[in-house]
Amino acid sequence: MKVTETFLKGCYVIEPSVFEDDRGYFMESYNKYQLERALGKAIDFIQDNEARSSYGVIRGLHFQKPPFAQAKLVRVVEGTVLDVALDLRADSPTFGKYFKLELSGANKKQLFVPKGFAHGYSVFSETALFAYKCDGAYNKESESGISYDDKQLNIDWHIPVEDQVISVKDHDQQSFEAFVKQL
Repeated sequence: MKVTETFLKGCYVIEPSVFEDDRGYFMESYNKYQLERALGKAIDFIQDNEARSSYGVIRGLHFQKPPFAQAKLVRVVEGTVLDVALDLRADSPTFGKYFKLELSGANKKQLFVPKGFAHGYSVFSETALFAYKCDGAYNKESESGISYDDKQLNIDWHIPVEDQVISVKDHDQQSFEAFVKQL
């Protein structure tokens, strides 16, 4: 497993070792001890989630407010997405900056998104099967988000506007500026 920290402190790209032959492939998609050793801290994932989406779907930017904030380990089993992690840690030198990475069933890359980040993705392929681990349980009252099309963040989701499929919830998320005013 290769683990590389992004320019956002605590946010890591993880590339599992993949063993391929004429039968197919084998990989450990998660190894608690190797990941903890690479990150230098204990991680206790307690929940696995899975979402299937079609081309043009944009999900996010979602997060849970403290004390229910979650760290996530995200990956794509089938298909291709553009994954985005946005630093919402007010004391961070990269506050308000984001990291984008293509995740796919083919490249098998994963992204570790620490607590204090918003997360989202857009689907490039006909469908995508997205899977992720969380280190905390979902709490409806702490659910929040930043608008996927926030003008200040100016995230290019690489989906033409006419093809974007957005939920009502994601259409109604707050701007980054409104989030900052709450701090």
